[in-house]
Amino acid sequence: MFSMPWDLLPSLVTLAAMSGVIVLAGVRLTRVADTLSERTGLGDAVGGALLLGAVTSLPGLVTVLTGSLGGDAGFALANPVGGVAVQTVWLAIADLVYRRVNLEHAAASLQNVLQSLILVALLAVPVVAAATPDLTIGWVHWLTLLIPVLYGYGLVLLRQMHKAPMWQPIRTPQTEDDDEGSGDDGAADGRSTPRLWWSLAGLGVVVGVAGWLVGRAGLSVVEATGLDGGVVGFTLTTGISSLPELVVLVTAVRMGQFTLGIGNIIGGNVYDMLMVSVADAAYLPGSVYTDAGSTGLVLVGGTLLMTATLAAGLVVRDRRGIGFEGVAIPAIYVGTVALAVWG
Repeated sequence: MFSMPWDLLPSLVTLAAMSGVIVLAGVRLTRVADTLSERTGLGDAVGGALLLGAVTSLPGLVTVLTGSLGGDAGFALANPVGGVAVQTVWLAIADLVYRRVNLEHAAASLQNVLQSLILVALLAVPVVAAATPDLTIGWVHWLTLLIPVLYGYGLVLLRQMHKAPMWQPIRTPQTEDDDEGSGDDGAADGRSTPRLWWSLAGLGVVVGVAGWLVGRAGLSVVEATGLDGGVVGFTLTTGISSLPELVVLVTAVRMGQFTLGIGNIIGGNVYDMLMVSVADAAYLPGSVYTDAGSTGLVLVGGTLLMTATLAAGLVVRDRRGIGFEGVAIPAIYVGTVALAVWG
């Protein structure tokens, strides 16, 4: 299916063009999802996870499928894991946009803290699976079946917490009100709710097609340059397919919808881990965790550390414009890539 790779130049041109398409779609996604979150009563944190998190992750999902069906285990696993890593780095960029206070302080949300903990649990699954290569059902590792179960149960817990929270963050003058936001609510959009859902679906199709082209071009770059598929997936293609999250985050912050923006990032990260099960199921030669090799373990381990740092930042809620997590997360990302290349 993917035996005829493209030349390097057309691949790079395709990656650049799809970057523009994904960015433009991401801007429109933010406003549509924000309005739907208000009208459905989901709230910004849960709405960011379910609506934005799922739709903006579509390019990554299609890229993962392209890598798995193309037989590159390292590329297939590195894309969802790299999506978690790159999108977490986006938060440091958003902190630069919102300079009044630390973004994790302003977006005080227990749902985002819980999602970070769910993400840590999901990231532990590939580590255990890589160490137990014989526990397979056909070519699929049985722990892969645990990923959608953890994801679904996590959504149940998020919904329960939204309805009846047992803890509340301390409100400060810099804390965003999840219910009030910036005053730009769903009523400001004159389109009907069904039309908004159709807009969301249409934008999803656009970013999905873009994701297939990104994955196809990424595999061609691996073929043309001889670079490790895991490193290319963790950096180049993941950076492009994760652009909707960056656009949505920056746009949400500029709109004053901080909880929606961070909920989109963390919700997208949790959704990306659901893609790991897709990667294993679509990788027919065997277990994607084992065939990804030691590079895959390095990438997962570094991403685990980044997620734990983010969770700590959400709990500590440093008031400074750039807290400790804003410095540590990009540093961990660079160190993880360096270790993967060196290894």
